[in-house]
Amino acid sequence: MATMVGVGVLPVTSTSPFASNSRRRARSLFSIRASASASSSKELVLQDFTRRRALKIISGLTNFDKDKVASVVIAADKGRATHVDIACDKDLVELALSLTSIPICVSSVDPSSFLPAVEAGAQMVEIGNYDSFYDLGIQFSSDQILKLTRETRGILPYIALSVTVPHTLSLPDQVRLAEQLEQEGVDIIQTEGGKCSNPTKSGVLGLIEKASPTLAAAYSISRAVKIPVMCASGLSSVTAPMAITAGAAGVGIGSAVNKLNDVVAMIAEVTSISEALGLQARHPSQVKRSVKN
Repeated sequence: MATMVGVGVLPVTSTSPFASNSRRRARSLFSIRASASASSSKELVLQDFTRRRALKIISGLTNFDKDKVASVVIAADKGRATHVDIACDKDLVELALSLTSIPICVSSVDPSSFLPAVEAGAQMVEIGNYDSFYDLGIQFSSDQILKLTRETRGILPYIALSVTVPHTLSLPDQVRLAEQLEQEGVDIIQTEGGKCSNPTKSGVLGLIEKASPTLAAAYSISRAVKIPVMCASGLSSVTAPMAITAGAAGVGIGSAVNKLNDVVAMIAEVTSISEALGLQARHPSQVKRSVKN
């Protein structure tokens, strides 16, 4: 893949020794756990995507501040989100589990880090949320994303797996990668694009401009794959419904919530997006915690 001049590309490295040990350990662990209950748990985690009504609130790949993560989790829970996405850390997972019963997703680009978080109770893993790497001038190629995906599936064959398609790829290459990821057994494709969008207008027009790259990706990818597509990055209560219309099965909201400094303001923002998507308050029977994979 051609890369921009002066922009670093994360190198494809050989599998680390500790990753192979983790894989062997995981195979033993999950060969025992592989059962109808594991399949049922995964279906429960993915049911809101199947219904095209998923709303995932993202705290950030590099956000390990327990107070800030707790605020995002509380906002997701009180604001009627269906999922919450946090940094891949078992202590954060345990914290989130104490605050909500909605499915918890953990994000990382290190497959070997997922297993401890899943053992702590995470019900979904995400290879994505690359913004912090873009800030360092690092991009991901299609081959790198596929390698990370295969390694993750080798460690966690039964977990709900979401993978973000980098917006730095051309739109045709994003579609091609999404098709390859579907063949690798990925459950959800996540789009992005807010980082590359620089609106020239203010107000509603600016919000639509900001969301246009990820909306375009969601439209194109959702017509090329059969698995659910989650539209994320640069979305708001104005553009979230547009994502569903474009073909997405759900939306991911990050900075619109996690950049706020007050949990009350966070709850209000999540609630606004939930209402824009037509999400109803959860019935007690809908908030039962999924069985760990």
